[in-house]
Amino acid sequence: MMRVLLAAARSPVVGLSGEYLVHVVKTCYNVYLGGLNGTNQICAKAVLAQMMLIVFARAEEDSLVVSVRTVVVGELLEFTDRNLSEGSSVLFVQGFINEVMEGGGGGGDEGNRAMRESSSMSELRNGDVMVEKVDGDVGVENGKVNEKAESDGDSKIREAGFMLFKNLCKLSMKFSTQDQSDDQILFRGKIVSLELIKVIMDNAGPIWRSNERQVLCILMFINIIKQFLCLSLLKNSALSVMTIFQLLSSIFMNLLSKFRSVLKAEIGIFFPMLILRVLENVLQPSFIQKMTVLNLLEKICQDPVIIVDIYVNYDCDLDAPNIYERTVNGLHRTALGPPPGSSTTLSPAQDLTFRLESVKCLVSIMKSMGIWMDQQLKVGDVFQPSKTQTEGSDHHSLRSGEEGTPAEHEVQAEGNAELSDAATLEQRIAYKMEIQKGISAFNRKPSKGIEYLIQTKKVGGSPEEVALFLKNTTGLNPAVIGDYLGDREDFPLKVMHAYVDSFNFEKMDFGEAIRFFLRGFRLPGEAQKIDRIMEKFAERYCKCNPSSFTSADTAYVLAYSVIMLNTDAHNTMVKDKMTKVDFIRNNRGIDDGKDLPEDYLGAIYDHIVKNEIKMNADYSEPQSKQVNSLNRLLGLDGILNLVMGKPTEEKPLGADGLLIKHIQEQFKENSAKSESVFYGVSDVAILRFMVEFCWAPMLAAFSLTLDQSDDKLATSQCLEGFRYAVHITAVLGMQTQRDAFVTSVAKFTYLHCAVDIKQKNVDAMKTIMSIAIQDGNFLHEAWEHILTCLSRFEHLQLLGDGVPPDASFLSIPNAESEEKPLKSSNITSLKRKGTLQNPAVMAVVRGGSYDSSAIVASAPKLVTPEQVNSFILNLNLLDQIGSYELNHIFAHSQRLNSEAIVSFVKALCKVAMSELQSPTDPRVFSLTKIVEIAHYNMNRIRLVWSRIWNVLSDFFVSVGLSENLSVAIFVMDSLRQLAMKFLEREELANYNFQNEFLRPFVIVMQKSISAEIRELIVRCISQMVLSRVSNLKSGWKSVFMVFTAAAADERKSVVLLAFETMEKIVREYFPYITETESMTFTDCVHCLITFTSSRFNSDVSLNAIAFLRFCAFKLAEGGLVSNEDTSSEDSYMMVRNEDGFDRHAFTNKDENIAFWMPLLTGLSKLASDPRLAIRRSSLEVLFNILKDHGHLFSRPFWKLVFDDVIFPIFHSVDGKNENRLNVDDISLTPSHLSFQGSTWDSETSTVVADCLVDLFTTFFSVLKSQLNGIISVLTGYIKCPGQAPARTGVAALEQLANELGGQLSEDDWREIFLSLKEAATATIPGFLKVMRTMDDIEFHDGIPFYNDFDVSSEHEVNSIDVEDDNLQTAAYVVSRMKSHIAVQLIIMQVVMDLCKRHQEILSAATFRIVVDIFSTISSHANQLNSEYSLLRKLRKAAFALELSDPPVVHFENESYQNHLNFLQGRLVDNGFKSKGLDVEAELVDICEKILQIYLDCAGIRSLKQKPIVQPVAHWILPLGSAKKEELAARTSLLLSALGALSSLEKHAFRRHISKFFPLFVDLVKSEHSSAEVPGALSDMFESCIGPIVLES
Repeated sequence: MMRVLLAAARSPVVGLSGEYLVHVVKTCYNVYLGGLNGTNQICAKAVLAQMMLIVFARAEEDSLVVSVRTVVVGELLEFTDRNLSEGSSVLFVQGFINEVMEGGGGGGDEGNRAMRESSSMSELRNGDVMVEKVDGDVGVENGKVNEKAESDGDSKIREAGFMLFKNLCKLSMKFSTQDQSDDQILFRGKIVSLELIKVIMDNAGPIWRSNERQVLCILMFINIIKQFLCLSLLKNSALSVMTIFQLLSSIFMNLLSKFRSVLKAEIGIFFPMLILRVLENVLQPSFIQKMTVLNLLEKICQDPVIIVDIYVNYDCDLDAPNIYERTVNGLHRTALGPPPGSSTTLSPAQDLTFRLESVKCLVSIMKSMGIWMDQQLKVGDVFQPSKTQTEGSDHHSLRSGEEGTPAEHEVQAEGNAELSDAATLEQRIAYKMEIQKGISAFNRKPSKGIEYLIQTKKVGGSPEEVALFLKNTTGLNPAVIGDYLGDREDFPLKVMHAYVDSFNFEKMDFGEAIRFFLRGFRLPGEAQKIDRIMEKFAERYCKCNPSSFTSADTAYVLAYSVIMLNTDAHNTMVKDKMTKVDFIRNNRGIDDGKDLPEDYLGAIYDHIVKNEIKMNADYSEPQSKQVNSLNRLLGLDGILNLVMGKPTEEKPLGADGLLIKHIQEQFKENSAKSESVFYGVSDVAILRFMVEFCWAPMLAAFSLTLDQSDDKLATSQCLEGFRYAVHITAVLGMQTQRDAFVTSVAKFTYLHCAVDIKQKNVDAMKTIMSIAIQDGNFLHEAWEHILTCLSRFEHLQLLGDGVPPDASFLSIPNAESEEKPLKSSNITSLKRKGTLQNPAVMAVVRGGSYDSSAIVASAPKLVTPEQVNSFILNLNLLDQIGSYELNHIFAHSQRLNSEAIVSFVKALCKVAMSELQSPTDPRVFSLTKIVEIAHYNMNRIRLVWSRIWNVLSDFFVSVGLSENLSVAIFVMDSLRQLAMKFLEREELANYNFQNEFLRPFVIVMQKSISAEIRELIVRCISQMVLSRVSNLKSGWKSVFMVFTAAAADERKSVVLLAFETMEKIVREYFPYITETESMTFTDCVHCLITFTSSRFNSDVSLNAIAFLRFCAFKLAEGGLVSNEDTSSEDSYMMVRNEDGFDRHAFTNKDENIAFWMPLLTGLSKLASDPRLAIRRSSLEVLFNILKDHGHLFSRPFWKLVFDDVIFPIFHSVDGKNENRLNVDDISLTPSHLSFQGSTWDSETSTVVADCLVDLFTTFFSVLKSQLNGIISVLTGYIKCPGQAPARTGVAALEQLANELGGQLSEDDWREIFLSLKEAATATIPGFLKVMRTMDDIEFHDGIPFYNDFDVSSEHEVNSIDVEDDNLQTAAYVVSRMKSHIAVQLIIMQVVMDLCKRHQEILSAATFRIVVDIFSTISSHANQLNSEYSLLRKLRKAAFALELSDPPVVHFENESYQNHLNFLQGRLVDNGFKSKGLDVEAELVDICEKILQIYLDCAGIRSLKQKPIVQPVAHWILPLGSAKKEELAARTSLLLSALGALSSLEKHAFRRHISKFFPLFVDLVKSEHSSAEVPGALSDMFESCIGPIVLES
């Protein structure tokens, strides 16, 4: 019979449907339930399952000709009926099913033939039109017919399938009655119905989830699932039968995986009901039930799309439970096991199983997120989402866009899946979190919670909006709501009024109204609060029902009475219950003195007693912060009470019908909300929010399991979880989480405590290496942990192989020097020795913390032989990882992207620094790897390589400056190797990377305090230059910077070594210097200038100066830039900076200025060098260069040369003298009076002045504008207090004027003489101030000499010291006076000479200046000679010091003589140039002054000076010897004056006779030291005065 029924069902010709199909299924159903033979029952069950497959395969395709899968009998016995199997029953039934199915229809020849026949038919037996598709296009006619068929209703085939599915759901919802509570047949029927539903759901194809042409059919099937299957799941969830629970879980898995997009609200109920409640039960779970849940979760977690969809549609939805959050928390708590000290029903084995299964689920979650992320991202393009969404499994076609389905053909309403971006989801998450934070705050303190919600604008500020929030928001504590509504404060009172006014009690019975009112909150315990609430309720009820009571007082009292009745009737603590009579009696006269009808009160009493007034769902505090408090959603708490066996008022015959109905209503209500739309997401940024929550629980679960378990499977699962966690967090750029996972895995390698290493630690090391290879592009800072592990691993390998430690090759303290041979000799191979007392090994065996830089303990502990042996055995475990795997990570660095390689190098440098700085065991493993990495990645693009080298450069500099000399030497040698490799590559012009590459040498050279390091750097640079000179381009700059630092080094060997290479560079490789970058010439010049300052060897300095001249020659001949005509006077601007001159500020014609200036200024600065040979050589070379190559310079450039090169030479020297001798700013004391000569010697000064004049006269046509500057320089010479500089300046100035002669203009001559005038007058004030220092000094007559004087008292000693100071001061003044007089006379002499030689070209204005010069000097001489007291002191001092007297008289005579001679000469010249000058008057005045001076010396008071009063007779005393000598000295001047007067013309002499005659008379009276004076006077009277007297 079974064969016939199954054959009829599978036949495409018979086509059972409707009642026939139901009858066939019912027959097989009854055979299964009533059969006595196990084989028959199995066969009936298999036939039923096969029929389900056939019917729904046809319903999906809407065709009788379909391909149907043959049922597997063994799978049908997975949950039940295993006891029915009798021997080979399963094989027999499987063969029976296969035979029937292969007989035709399903897949045999008959079925294929029928399918071919049916393809040619235009209509099928069910009346539908066969749709014929050709190349994906649908015929128009067929399309119209098909649309009509769909519009008229579903096909008979589908109707039969849907009807069958409904009946199965109804059968599964049958429950036993009270009379037959143990109905096994009914129970078996329920189970087989659920099994058949499972078979249908397992094989449901994608057509039920997405088909643009079958939308109505899909909606119908979905509605059947919601109305019947979901109801069946709800009702059966109350049963505690494990088989039913397993079937429900399997069916739910199908709903979740295939229909979640249209069952969002339902899944939000079933997931907590079936899974979370079991998962969160940690202490008292059922083992089988929880294992079922864990197995189900493992399947769910293995689907990447499901995990993401759950989070997006539930955890991001304000009105949905946090399923993802609670799932992770539940798994985390299960993985950690029961809390310590808690009681549990689990055995240790069961607890361990739960832990491992929960860890496996957590790993699956992390793995699924990683797979989903990888699917969304393009391979090799991490941050670009793929254009088409990749499906995570076969059955997600309802998700929007997964199969390219247009939006207009998607399932509408609740079945619509919409894409949502991460930004929107982030806003939803933030909103939900803030709402939950406000709810939590409200449940703690309602006023604070409401205030927070209003401030964050989650709730409006009006009482009505707050009331609406309290009424509609889930998660609020009902008791807290009641307390808040009963508060007497103003705002809560307004909220309570608004809350009550929001209810509509119209046409509602009083008992129902109060029940409806109290379902949202719990009445407070305080009577006053209840009174306020009930008072407002009564007012609102009467307002909605005006005719119900006489007044609101009646409703108020009755409400109180109802509350008391409810408490009395349903409180188990009340023993004597209130009767109906009592209730009626208690309410007598409450209606304004009248009684309410007894029937009315009795009805209220009966209703309250039967049905307790209570809230919709009992509120319970969440188990933890992570557990969602929204269990009230859709009445879930009531269902959980049923499922978890909590006592209820309902009968124990199944789920309560009212509660089920209420839940169904909630389903419909929530499905209509816009929030119930199922969202899809393709932006991987959503994973950031998922990981933000789950990373900490997962890290704890993985770490605890890995630490406590040695099980291979468990540890491998945890390491896989770590692996995917690192992958996700790294790709998403979640630095904190990524580093936490990487650090945990690194710690579990136990390389820092090698004696405790196990196989799981080796596996952790393998995981670390896998992470490094696969996720290296995203590790960034986490590379440091990985490279630290690699370093420690290599260290252990070396110890195991017996390789001497790196410290044995590096310098160690003397105290350990004796142990070094011991270390080397003892280390052979640890793996072949049982014990070994090697310090390095002992340190490793003792171990340390993970974070310690060196694996040593703070306090050395004793190491036992057992520990050493254990360590050696553990080293054998490390053999699983070979050197190839270790080196592969570094070789793989070539494949890292630009950002990753920079992070990798940074981390490697940190690890290398840690190794090298180890105080006990420095190592160079990472340092050698740095060299390898640099070599591997040297071919990267320059931008990337530049970033890499910036990191490496800082590292080499830091280590190169290390105090450990051996480490620094090793690093510098490694840098040399890299540099040599890098210099093998050619560098194009105008690039600067060679310079950057060699910069570490420069920095270390400049900052290192170790002479050995500096010498090593010089040798390294010398080697690179000599071996790679042709490849050096921009690197020359760094080369010269190194040699510049070496030139200033304190060690002679470094200086000589550097100069030796420098000499070779200049002599042999000079063309290479400026081959690509001509500015390198400046660096070369700067280096040579620094060598000129070398204090070790004058030959080095002199040779460097010679090389500078060679550089100038090369520059002049065009070795750097093409020389053009530089005589152009084009305007330009010279821009100076700290280092020199900006070449780019010049035009092409003046481009070489940037090269000339550093060279010339360098030589100029050497002029102040303290070494005579260097000064002379530098000045000689400087002026020779200027003279030899000055023809190449333009006029603007010459100006620059004078301003910045030549004039500073004289300013520096002159400035030093002025600073030292500026008496205006100091008060002279003996300590200041020791005169030091100029920095230059007189010979150098003379040479420089001559060179300057020679240079100026040679290029006078170009340098004419610099005349004032030249004159100023030479005048500066004259102003110097010493005679030698003054003579040099005067001679140079005279040479300048004489050589240029007629080339000088009138203004030029005027400037020359003005400068001489300024030189003559500028020194007078200062000199006079020096003289004033003698005013307070007194010398006693007979100043003693103290050469042989014995000092006998302290007072005498002090007086002697004072006299000595006075004498030193006087000596200085005498010396200064002599120099001053000499300079003044020199100035007068040069003025006289210039006037004599060039008098023809000098103008009257110029002569006026000359007269002023003579007048100034002669007046100064006369003033100086009139200081009788001062001169007397100076003579005493000079006599005491055995010095000659100051030549004051000579000075006065010479100055007046020169003045007289000049005026007399001009008087003779009566030409044009004397016009404007009253020479005669000037001459007469001078002569008068001379006569008066002579008379004063002779002691004769002139008649002109005598008063007009009556004359007084007096004696004329003879002159003393001193006066006679002075008269003798002044005789020649007097004779010159008399001669000048005699030479006046007659009429001129007549005009002035009245002025001179008294003087002549006095001369006659005077005593003279020479007979020439009377003779001259005689001639004067005879030739000049006599004729005038005779004429009158």
